[in-house]
Amino acid sequence: MSTATAPLIDRRTVIDWLGIAPFMIFALMFLIVPTLYLVTGAFFTPDGQFTFKNIADLFTPSIMSAYWISIRVSVASALGGALIGFFLAWAIVLGGVPSWVRSGLLTFSGVASNFAGVPLAFAFLATLGRTGLLTVLLRDWIGFNLYSTGFNILSFFGLTITYMFFQIPLMVLILTPALDGMKKEWREASEILGASTWQYWRMVALPILWPSLMGTTLLLFANAFGAIATAYALTGSSLNIVPILLYAQIRGDVLHNANLGYALALGMIVITGVSNILYILLRMRAERWQK
Repeated sequence: MSTATAPLIDRRTVIDWLGIAPFMIFALMFLIVPTLYLVTGAFFTPDGQFTFKNIADLFTPSIMSAYWISIRVSVASALGGALIGFFLAWAIVLGGVPSWVRSGLLTFSGVASNFAGVPLAFAFLATLGRTGLLTVLLRDWIGFNLYSTGFNILSFFGLTITYMFFQIPLMVLILTPALDGMKKEWREASEILGASTWQYWRMVALPILWPSLMGTTLLLFANAFGAIATAYALTGSSLNIVPILLYAQIRGDVLHNANLGYALALGMIVITGVSNILYILLRMRAERWQK
């Protein structure tokens, strides 16, 4: 009795690979290949000679200052977004708010987390600029001049609160599933054992949520560190952060050395890459409690 020969490649496997082929091609063309081009370009001169000079130039005072400002803005917006976003997520998951409030906040968070660039910069200038709506209302109605306090929307603090507009909803979106995964049995067991609410959060809930909190904060850091459109539209060249410096370098506005721009991009890739790897590791650890 003859048996049918099994096909070398399963038809379902071929269909599955064809389904993800457009995404793989897109990622290859617009993510992987450009990244490799930047990484290799960081080690060559404009004439094509191999060099480490571009990497060494990253440690000049002006470039190190740009990295330091970018890191400070990213850390401040990440911590602020994580703190406020945590309490918002806690309120909609564990705070007993109506279901329509939860759905409304999650829908808004989905939109606001992607609202950036020129529209976001214009919104904050129109609200908190020197002639912005809130600035004028505070001055005319209650006699409070916001800019007399030293506040400036074009400063470090102004850029930080602008970034927090999309950092907070991103924290809500990512942390909500982690809070949903908190089992009621854990709270009931702690109450049976006589633990107070503070003891439950300090000894049970926060240790379980800690990987999610830290991982999401690292993701917020990477998200802010790589943002350029909002910062450039808001501050122009008045705030020397790495993405703006990189943009000017590749355009040839500074020293006309695109390869130094590639080295700047390589430094950003390393910093954001480390943040994302740590986020993935912490997320994997957090998911163990949700199974």
